[in-house]
Amino acid sequence: MNFEAIKSIYSFEMARTRRTLLQSVVSPVISTSLYFIVFGAAIGSRINLVEGVSYGAFITPGLIMLTLLGQCISNGSFGIYFPKFTGTIYEVLSAPVAMTEIVLGYVGAAATKGMLIGLIILATASFFVDIRIEHPFMMILFFVLTAVTFSLFGFMIGIWAGNFEQLNLIPMLVVPPLTFLGGSFYSINMLPPFWQAVSHLNPVLYLVSGFRWSFYGIADVNPVLSLAMITLFLVICLIILGWIFRTGYRLRN
Repeated sequence: MNFEAIKSIYSFEMARTRRTLLQSVVSPVISTSLYFIVFGAAIGSRINLVEGVSYGAFITPGLIMLTLLGQCISNGSFGIYFPKFTGTIYEVLSAPVAMTEIVLGYVGAAATKGMLIGLIILATASFFVDIRIEHPFMMILFFVLTAVTFSLFGFMIGIWAGNFEQLNLIPMLVVPPLTFLGGSFYSINMLPPFWQAVSHLNPVLYLVSGFRWSFYGIADVNPVLSLAMITLFLVICLIILGWIFRTGYRLRN
């Protein structure tokens, strides 16, 4: 294992975050603060407790997950797409660096940046609502698994994308609706039976539900099932990534 190569790629990607601090850190914090002001204070004050939890506290895990998914996918996809766009990817591919080491560098940096933003959002939320974490180990497990999985997913999007429009297609048009409709701002128990059944087809529901359970012990689906779903998605991403490396899909030409 070439740890120096992993460190170099990882450090380069993390340095890019420091150069774009306003966009990478400040913008998500301001956006999340606005969510808490609008939903937590203005609307939440008119909503009764949701399953024994104040509305502002109830939406906190969903907001963290919303930010985490977006940041990990964006960082993972842009990290590998930009070298393709500039042509520097060929220098990486021709170097004595294994594909596994390239993935560890890029995906590790994307997951780290996503988790840092998620932790900042959690700290920001504590100024607006009372937060408790009943299952800290499971919270960390869901947090890390989600960050790594969706950084891998973003990495694959970056390889697949042929232009900036394709690069932003899934993060902008697919992920936000799935997240908003995945129980981030409500419990699916509030929905009619038909829409409850439809919501179970949304993979993000399992992420948000499991993450919320780790905070307050309440969930729309069994937390074991949530953990199984995120693990399954991680395995699928690894299988697809393995195929990409074996075939050189959109990397060697």
